[in-house]
Amino acid sequence: MILALLSDTHDNAITTLAALDILAVHKPAMYLHAGDLVSPEMLAHFSGLPFHFVFGNNEYDHAALRSRSKALDLHCHGYLAEFDFDGKRLAMLHGHDHALMQELLAGNSYDYLVHGHTHVRRDERSGRTRILNPGALHRARTRSIALLDTATDSLTFLPVLTASS
Repeated sequence: MILALLSDTHDNAITTLAALDILAVHKPAMYLHAGDLVSPEMLAHFSGLPFHFVFGNNEYDHAALRSRSKALDLHCHGYLAEFDFDGKRLAMLHGHDHALMQELLAGNSYDYLVHGHTHVRRDERSGRTRILNPGALHRARTRSIALLDTATDSLTFLPVLTASS
């Protein structure tokens, strides 16, 4: 399964739309956003996509985000999302709750742990868990997203360039 990984868009619509254009070519089965989407208005950009997101530390109106995501048939998971597919387990959180992140890693029950928050790309292993951060689409030296193929366990970081980059 091809998964699109995004994080830390911080209401940056121009870069988010550029990222979605890049990802569309790859036809991901799911779009996973690891938090700091920020405003409910940003959800409109993901309308019609199989989109799942978690809250970060910069989402303040959780009720509005939940309501807007429901209206657009998108999936809000609160602070933690868990998925099973292709015989793999994936957890997604923003990463600002360090205790929760450590607890998930200590349990050693996930194949993938996807997070954001640091605005820095990451691909490393801890026990059986591959820890992934796609980077950020705002306040990042190189704005990036990622594609994860769970069937082959391959990860590709994709830079996102805009006229303002």
